[in-house]
Amino acid sequence: MPADIPALFLDRDGTLIEDRHFVGAVDQVTLLPGTREALARLLEAGTRLFILSNQSGVNRGYFTLADVEAVNRRMIDLLDLGPAPFTRICIAPERPDEPSQYRKPSPRFIEEMLAEHGIPAAASWMIGDRPSDWEAGRAAGVRVAAITTAATQAEWDARRLDLGIRGYASLLAWLDDASR
Repeated sequence: MPADIPALFLDRDGTLIEDRHFVGAVDQVTLLPGTREALARLLEAGTRLFILSNQSGVNRGYFTLADVEAVNRRMIDLLDLGPAPFTRICIAPERPDEPSQYRKPSPRFIEEMLAEHGIPAAASWMIGDRPSDWEAGRAAGVRVAAITTAATQAEWDARRLDLGIRGYASLLAWLDDASR
């Protein structure tokens, strides 16, 4: 188990659950392999877990914020780690072309959660499957790891040398590597 990870900031789609491009219905929620096991180990070690999720489908009219909350509840039910495994779930509903203070790659959610909870940035992590996740973490001063999925492999291959971060097939693979 990695020592002293006070906080882990996680993207949702493509990191914790399958990314089905605009997940707006509970029947679309499928946990990625190893997610439950990794989060259980982190919670047992006292790590605070946060989700930071861009959900532009809300402002595009594809689904509502209530739908996003239902998807999150379904994910939490599938995780079976208690009613509130996440310290906070932060949602940015704006489209990429709309002004936003919170939509990743903005580090604002991370910075606010670090300040609100008195968490040191240098020992915390941001893990996600997209460049906007990695950029938000780097801008907030936390360590960053990438989950590489079939959908994001080309982006990862094109950018990994510039980023100087490692990629993993799953959250559990990252945790196993960090535990060594």
